[in-house]
Amino acid sequence: MSGGLDSCVTAAIAARDYDIAALHASYGQRTQSRELQSFHALADHFGAVERMVVQLDYFSKIGGSSLTDTRMIVRDADLTSHGIPNTYVPFRNAHFLSVATSWAEVLGATKIFIGAVFEDSSGYPDCRPEYYDAMNSVIRAGTRPETNITIETPLIYLKKSDIVKRGVELHAPLDRTWSCYRDSDAACGVCDSCALRLRAFQEAGMDDPIAYASRPEYLRI
Repeated sequence: MSGGLDSCVTAAIAARDYDIAALHASYGQRTQSRELQSFHALADHFGAVERMVVQLDYFSKIGGSSLTDTRMIVRDADLTSHGIPNTYVPFRNAHFLSVATSWAEVLGATKIFIGAVFEDSSGYPDCRPEYYDAMNSVIRAGTRPETNITIETPLIYLKKSDIVKRGVELHAPLDRTWSCYRDSDAACGVCDSCALRLRAFQEAGMDDPIAYASRPEYLRI
C-alpha cells in the first residue's frame, strides 16, 4: 500500500476475503514521509495482522524520475497527453513485487494485491495487464514448488471515477489517503496524480475529502 487512493480501495477489496499483511516502500520519493503516514493510517483501519516498511533508497541513485531526482521538475499534468510522464520510476513495480513475493512466501500468503490501474491512468508501462501476467509467470518459476502465490490487480481496467465509487461503496477511508507527487501539507492539485484524482472525484460527483492548495476542474469534454 502506497497510502494513495488506488491502494486504499484495493486493500478494501482484499479485506473482504483475506487478512491483510500490509507492505509499504519508501524509495526516495518527494512525499515519502506523508505517504508513510497514510500507509500506517490505512493499515490501522484495515486491521493489518502484519505490516512492513522497506527502504529502497537506491532509486534516488538510479534517477530518471522526477519523483526521486530533485534536479528534475514534477511537471503540471497534461491529461490529453498519451506519452509517459517524467514521474515514471523505471521498472519500479518489479522491485515492489519482488519484496512482496519474498514476504508472501515466508508468511504462507497466497495473494499479492496491488492497486495498478491501466485504463484511466498515467500510462506507466509497469501498470499494463500483460506485465502482471508475466510477473505471475516469474513467481511460479522462482518460488518453491508448493508455493501458490498470484498477483491480483482488481482495479486495472477500471476508470478512476469508478474506483472512487467503489471505495465509497466499501466504506474505504479515502480521507486518510495521499496522492500528491509534490507536496505533503496540502495537495498541489496540478501534478499528474492530483489531476487524475480530482477528475475522478469530479466525474463521480463527489468531493475529494483531502486538502488541496488548488482544485482545478478536470472534467472530460
